[in-house]
Amino acid sequence: MSRSAAVDPADPVGYFIEDLTYHGKTERTRESYERVLRRFEAFLPERTSPKTATHRDCMAFVHSLRGDVAESTVATYAAYLHRFYGYMTEVGAFDGNPMTLVMEEMDETVDKDPARRDIPIPAMREFVRGITHPLHRAIVCTLLKTGMRVGELCNLDIRDLTITDPEIEALYELGTRPALADRPNSLYVTPDASVGEELNGEVRTASNKRKRATVIPVDDELASVLKRWLAIRPDTLSPAEPLFVGTAEGWGERIEPQSVRHIVEQYARETGWYRTGGGAGENVTPHYFRHFFTTHLRDRTGDRGVVKYLRGDVADDVIDTYTHNWGDQVREAYEASVYRLLDGRSPRV
Repeated sequence: MSRSAAVDPADPVGYFIEDLTYHGKTERTRESYERVLRRFEAFLPERTSPKTATHRDCMAFVHSLRGDVAESTVATYAAYLHRFYGYMTEVGAFDGNPMTLVMEEMDETVDKDPARRDIPIPAMREFVRGITHPLHRAIVCTLLKTGMRVGELCNLDIRDLTITDPEIEALYELGTRPALADRPNSLYVTPDASVGEELNGEVRTASNKRKRATVIPVDDELASVLKRWLAIRPDTLSPAEPLFVGTAEGWGERIEPQSVRHIVEQYARETGWYRTGGGAGENVTPHYFRHFFTTHLRDRTGDRGVVKYLRGDVADDVIDTYTHNWGDQVREAYEASVYRLLDGRSPRV
């Protein structure tokens, strides 16, 4: 988006909501934004407006939400405010985005590389074998085999997956993404999913943090696990055809991050890998699986570039190099090195 001539609306929130209408956002999306932004507006100190608010005002607002709403909702509200400021800055109505620093600080509240529980592959293999529910095993295996974030997993649609299997291809129209046309047995992770935004006909409740699209190989083991899940996956009313949907509460509805965290916690507790009050260094969570993937695949491949590409870490030279040489540099390295979760065979067997 290019910067337009400066504007100075008397009601910045109203201006932003009106522009959302022009951009084709749904009424539900507009109402969600306006509810959050008006709440922020009312929170600000006297004689402070959204235009003059500082990063400390924004930080205080985000802090005021904690204890009142769920942490996932806090993140959603912060994302709405960040997007509002980003847009108003881009059109010249505001001088800057005070939420940028706040969002960076929120990301830093989770230690990026704490001292974590050291789980060897054989122990993780036993953990996975103890998960027999097809949905739960598919979720855990996908996280462990791809290193994707929990929100990215929740945002996967049927169109983001290719599996070369006649039985599954007869049930679903898989892999309709153009980026998957010549990449069989793969998962596509989009950078375009944002909380409150419509994607593929459905308003999303989780965001993908990737700045660039990533195509992740699906090995035979993960393909088998996903096939078992897809064989019993409930029908859904969503036009987006989510890959993972509920089988208990929220039957047929897109799985949400909190549900994934609950599933992982359930099995981790049973294994002795999760304790109430335990920190990131002790508890096994979906984010721990990303750490596990990074550590073991990096050690096995010896190629930090491939691992960075698969994780979706932002670096244009990394992304471009491995995108253009995907078959040779990504799939071959991945399939030669990725650990087994259901048996002890070497990756190439």
